[in-house]
Amino acid sequence: MATTSSNDYRSLIPVSESLESLSLWKGIAAIMAVSVAAFAFLLWILYVKPASSDPGSWVYMLPTLNASLNSIATVMILAGYAAIRRRDFKQHMAFMITAFVASSLFLVSYLVYHNSVGHTVFTGEGFARIAYFTLLISHIILSATVVPFVLTSYYLVFSGRFSLHRKVSKWTFPVWLYVSVTGVVIYFFLRAYS
Repeated sequence: MATTSSNDYRSLIPVSESLESLSLWKGIAAIMAVSVAAFAFLLWILYVKPASSDPGSWVYMLPTLNASLNSIATVMILAGYAAIRRRDFKQHMAFMITAFVASSLFLVSYLVYHNSVGHTVFTGEGFARIAYFTLLISHIILSATVVPFVLTSYYLVFSGRFSLHRKVSKWTFPVWLYVSVTGVVIYFFLRAYS
């Protein structure tokens, strides 16, 4: 099997000169700062800020949109994984950018929903409650880590650090996939029990 050189990747991927010249540690520090700020903002919206007194009826459609966006992200992540296994870098890039857009739209929609409605209460009991909270806790913990993983993967590829991109993406893939899939499962739990 022929190996692909760094120059071959550069012909397929638009490497940013400004990201390439940024030191690796400064890039990672910026990603961590953005990730911590985003997570703190999310926690503030969910648990500190009071919900809107009169959310529009359209707001209650957002959980379904969120589950759809998570489903799209899941399919794109899996398609991106299949493409990279085939060494089809162009297809891989298209799928992963689509997954990133779907996940970003999900995050915006999720924030709008919880900014309007506040915290969602799960009313299930017994085994359903144990299963839901086990899933939810793992989802929350990994969703806090997925943002820096995803941003780091994109930063590395667009800065031309392809070898590091591969190493980080081996961790990003399962975490991002898990968070996307469990987001949909949590939606169906809430639909069934709330």
